[in-house]
Amino acid sequence: MLVTTWKTRIRYAETDQMGYCYYGNYPVFFEMGRVEALRSIGIRYRDLEEQGVMLPVAHLEISYKKPVRYDEEITIETTIPEYPSGTRLPFDYKIFNESGELTTTGRAVLVFALTESGRPCAAPAGVLEALKPHFM
Repeated sequence: MLVTTWKTRIRYAETDQMGYCYYGNYPVFFEMGRVEALRSIGIRYRDLEEQGVMLPVAHLEISYKKPVRYDEEITIETTIPEYPSGTRLPFDYKIFNESGELTTTGRAVLVFALTESGRPCAAPAGVLEALKPHFM
């Protein structure tokens, strides 16, 4: 299992009239965590795309437990809980506020797909190799 964390601060533009972070921003936070988790093991989206592979989201779920507010620093914990099987790569997320309280959980399942056709494909060997040490 691979677990990484990434921090960001809630900007004014990300809030609603109540001063809470707008619910539609959470998938963006998840993406930030996901990109940084992959980068931490040497996988960059740009490199995958240059190889003709993309990772579209096939499934997304979010559970809001407590709001976060403007100017609050949040920690996005991203976990790759399973070694990729076939074409799918799951990610689990937890977002914590400055006090360390759990505010949000989520899960996304991405699918390896060929850029040219959009058809699912097997995970590239380089991705499997980079992830292997985290699942032994």
